[in-house]
Amino acid sequence: MFNPRPTVRHVAIPGHASCVVIDDVLLNPQRIIDYASARRADFAVDADNFYPGPELGLPQDTAFMLDEFFMQHVRRSLGARRTISVSARLSLATLAPDALHPLQRLCHRDAQAFPDGQGIAASVLYLFDQPRMGGTSFYRPTRPLDEIAALLREASSMDAASFSALSGSAPGYLTGSNAWFEQVASVPPAFNRAIFYDGEIFHAAQIDAPELLDPDPALGRLTLNGFFRHRKSLA
Repeated sequence: MFNPRPTVRHVAIPGHASCVVIDDVLLNPQRIIDYASARRADFAVDADNFYPGPELGLPQDTAFMLDEFFMQHVRRSLGARRTISVSARLSLATLAPDALHPLQRLCHRDAQAFPDGQGIAASVLYLFDQPRMGGTSFYRPTRPLDEIAALLREASSMDAASFSALSGSAPGYLTGSNAWFEQVASVPPAFNRAIFYDGEIFHAAQIDAPELLDPDPALGRLTLNGFFRHRKSLA
């Protein structure tokens, strides 16, 4: 399923481990797209994680294969020693800008705190060939973290109009710096490219052309997302 000899490079993220960018990840990426298309009716929105579209959990054996790829090609770059748990899912961004929840208009982290010696890494595998659908960008807060935490708490229960008044922004995907966050790095998408990064970094999909989003997995912004809870390297 995974290419044993992919092309690997690194994109610097100031203040954090680099983002690992890997091209030619899957030996047969069309197989995953066909799998998603055949199970289109099984995709569902998970209200708990605020992803801007439906998702489909993948079998655990697929997650284990993704973890093996992570351990072979990525873990040292992200300071991971051993995986504690791994999950994988297919995701399809579909929401129009004016339908976004306030939290979906901000960047986010996949985790904020773990026990000492533990961390989380995440990955996004792009399974679409239209670059304008967007890759992934990384951000640093420009205000104290307690102010950022308060913003996120308020956004979780606000309506769109109230959040627009608070943030001074119109409804839409986050695609650049604002009053709260500075964009510090961005990775463009490419078909069959995956990125791996520290899940504690603020990040957001770089969706500059939301009019291209499509609910059909064969046409839309289909990604395979992985999450790797791990023990950190001792060094």
